[in-house]
Amino acid sequence: MVGHQESTTEGDVRDNGTPTFWRKTLTAPAPFADETSCQCQAPHEKLTIAQARLGTPVDRPVRVYADGIFDLFHSGHARALMQAKTLFPNSYLLVGVCSDDLTHKFKGFTVMNEAERYEALRHCRYVDEVIRDAPWTLTPEFLEKHKIDFVAHDDIPYSSAGSDDVYKHIKEAGMFVPTQRTEGISTSDIITRIVRDYDVYARRNLQRGYTAKELNVSFINEKKYRFQNQVDKMKEKVKNVEERSKEFVNRVEEKSHDLIQKWEEKSREFIGNFLELFGPDGAWKQMFQERSSRMLQALSPKQSPVSSPTRSRSPSRSPSPTFTWLPNKTSPPSSPKAASASISSMSEGDEDEK
Repeated sequence: MVGHQESTTEGDVRDNGTPTFWRKTLTAPAPFADETSCQCQAPHEKLTIAQARLGTPVDRPVRVYADGIFDLFHSGHARALMQAKTLFPNSYLLVGVCSDDLTHKFKGFTVMNEAERYEALRHCRYVDEVIRDAPWTLTPEFLEKHKIDFVAHDDIPYSSAGSDDVYKHIKEAGMFVPTQRTEGISTSDIITRIVRDYDVYARRNLQRGYTAKELNVSFINEKKYRFQNQVDKMKEKVKNVEERSKEFVNRVEEKSHDLIQKWEEKSREFIGNFLELFGPDGAWKQMFQERSSRMLQALSPKQSPVSSPTRSRSPSRSPSPTFTWLPNKTSPPSSPKAASASISSMSEGDEDEK
């Protein structure tokens, strides 16, 4: 866990003479026990759990010790340390971490080496002090050296190093305070996941640039993993293409739906306008009727006035007009021939009238 760390200096005194044991926020990790000057200088009297829970002594906090391997430091470890830190109103939490030699001898091989495990604990927010190369079994000398009041651990008997429970003598001395394990998370569970999906993680690290030698992978397996990686890349590309195609089709469908809706709206609008214009009671019909009436009025002749005189025609043939020939006194015929020509023309005119 990445978090701030705080240091407690036992024996600090306020201006009014009251000792102070609150934790001062720092930007540095928790100190190591063999490098810190934070030593318990006050008289160290033995406490009972009941006394510690009622309130700490006036001169010092309760010193609680928790130990472990803390390989692949995870939330289960952090929760156990949080419980140990909050057991009493004012606690100073010391965490012991076993070395590689002891761990490999009594428990098994670790993923992280001891230096990495020490550093992981130093950066946990609940830890006040880290004790390197902690003993596998707690001795009275170790408890006295670090002025430990109580030991915190889960209550399940821890059989190891030829003992049914390495905390048995601590429990009998009344110094043991139980904490609860976090179900579903442990170092063994994490290692089991890695072993179960070994091929997946080997391929993952090959992709990230690790060599087959670094991964302890054979030549054949390396080629197999690289081929599987190529196949997975192709599958991923195909999947991406399919997803993009689906997105494109969905977009086209959405646009088509929008276009159809707009077309239907425009069609309804067009039909409405057409009916309004050309329907039975439409404006076009009224306009057509008005123009037709105007054209009929323009084409039909005007009636004669009633007072105008009418000409009555007689069924009998009207008599021919009577022409009276009067000889021109001023211009007599110049010759007998001219006189006879004029008489003959007059006679022809009479016949035409008949």
